[in-house]
Amino acid sequence: MSAGGSGMFRALRIRNYRVWAGGALVSNVGTWMQRVAQDWLVLTILTQRNASAVGVVMALQFGPQLLLLPWSGYAADRFDRRRLLIATQAALGLLALGLGLVTVSGAVTLWQVYVFALLLGCVSAFDAPVRQVFVNDLVGDEYLANAVSLNSTSFNAARMIGPAVAGLLIAAVGCGWVFLINAASFAGVLASLMRLRVDQLHGGYKSRKVGGITEGFRYVWRRPDLMAVLVMLLLIGTFGLNFPIFISTMSLTAFHGGAGQYGLLTSAFAIGSVGGALYSARRSRPGMLLLCTACAVFGTGCALAALAPNEGLFAAALVLTGLAALVFATGTNSLMQLTTEPAMRGRVMALRIAVAMGGTPIGAPIVGWIADRFGPRWALGVGAAAGLAAMLVALRHLAGLRVRAVEAQA
Repeated sequence: MSAGGSGMFRALRIRNYRVWAGGALVSNVGTWMQRVAQDWLVLTILTQRNASAVGVVMALQFGPQLLLLPWSGYAADRFDRRRLLIATQAALGLLALGLGLVTVSGAVTLWQVYVFALLLGCVSAFDAPVRQVFVNDLVGDEYLANAVSLNSTSFNAARMIGPAVAGLLIAAVGCGWVFLINAASFAGVLASLMRLRVDQLHGGYKSRKVGGITEGFRYVWRRPDLMAVLVMLLLIGTFGLNFPIFISTMSLTAFHGGAGQYGLLTSAFAIGSVGGALYSARRSRPGMLLLCTACAVFGTGCALAALAPNEGLFAAALVLTGLAALVFATGTNSLMQLTTEPAMRGRVMALRIAVAMGGTPIGAPIVGWIADRFGPRWALGVGAAAGLAAMLVALRHLAGLRVRAVEAQA
């Protein structure tokens, strides 16, 4: 289908979005390469297969999403988003460069990886809400749901390519060079930001409300639908989306594989993610029923992965789980943006990110400890329970809607 068609790729008819998407794809491949290399460095070189250490890295990387919430969402609503993105993307590239140089020199230690993970988390806390709301600046409300889904397709296409390439590069030249390649990939997204036609952006409005994140909390508290989505995100984000731990520990301890197998299994999850993102791109507007179904499938996929007797069936379960995870993620993103007034979008999306990722400092160490103590299959069981609990939250909200509808008719 052509870029200018009305179907799956309709947001690509807009030049600014095409430019942005091209640069983001290059950077996303590098980012996924770094994620795999970082986990592998901690798990096999700096520790003796210590999943808890990987959990600590994840906690440090995602914890700032919650701690910096009072400032990150407000910044996304108040300041020039394009300039903020140029600053955050440049900083992320420099951090990748620094970690790469330390690793290539042979001087890297676990505490240094912890420091880089924390700094990366601080920059990402500002980058993530700006980047998500900036999609609306590029395409406007009409194409927002489609653009969010295409962004997820790009991100997860990179998840297919990046880990597999990273596995080969780790075996050939080591983790340090993977970090350096990721640093170079940020040139792509920075170039795309410079090439945007600023006069065609939709984000001319800037919030003048001074309530900061407090205003965002009040806004969400008055919206039962948004509250339900945030609870679902908390459950799945805290205990379900710990796949660096799930996949790395299953690959090492259950299937006795190396870096190549780890990369391929991560890519299998990404295949499902791309399928989920493309499915979402065909839908004009997600609803709570779709999110409920996605949570049920996610929980089922985690359970099947926990029971998989070999790496082939484990990879198949990862495809199913990846599909459900992306339908859920893109659905919550689109639903929250499209139903939130423009002046509050940055703060509401910062809350979404903080809830989805801010639970990781709690969940990742717990899941890592369970994997170390009882085995990775039990850790995946926790992910399955999280998905089914999120499904129950959605069902409760849908039941409440039916009750209110009946009362309104009475």
